[in-house]
Amino acid sequence: MQQRQRSLGFTLIEVMIVVAIIGILAAIGYPSYQNQVQKTRRADAKAALMELAQGAERYYTQNGDYDGYVPPFDESPRDSSNTFYDLVFDPDDQAFALSAEPKNGQEDDGCGILTINQIGTKGSDDNENCWAR
Repeated sequence: MQQRQRSLGFTLIEVMIVVAIIGILAAIGYPSYQNQVQKTRRADAKAALMELAQGAERYYTQNGDYDGYVPPFDESPRDSSNTFYDLVFDPDDQAFALSAEPKNGQEDDGCGILTINQIGTKGSDDNENCWAR
């Protein structure tokens, strides 16, 4: 009687099945992850726009116009070496427009350029619901 000794380990088929399952899970999860990253970056840009708008309003209250206001920062996020939005302040005597222009991996975000003005009207290039989400 000859006994076969069972080898310990995995067969190539078992390893390939595990690799295929991991690939499927990654294909499903990665786009969702990227969407969340873009939403987080967009939220940071919206917060920066609101902060700059409040600063412009404080300046207006003290000086009676927006022309001399200089924003303290012009990129979002401001405390990082890798920024994803350029912040542009466009003043007029009695009005202003602030915009956040996407860059560095945020260009393919569905919202495009985010804007806000002196009366608090918020908008975006591509989707009117970008400030709500």
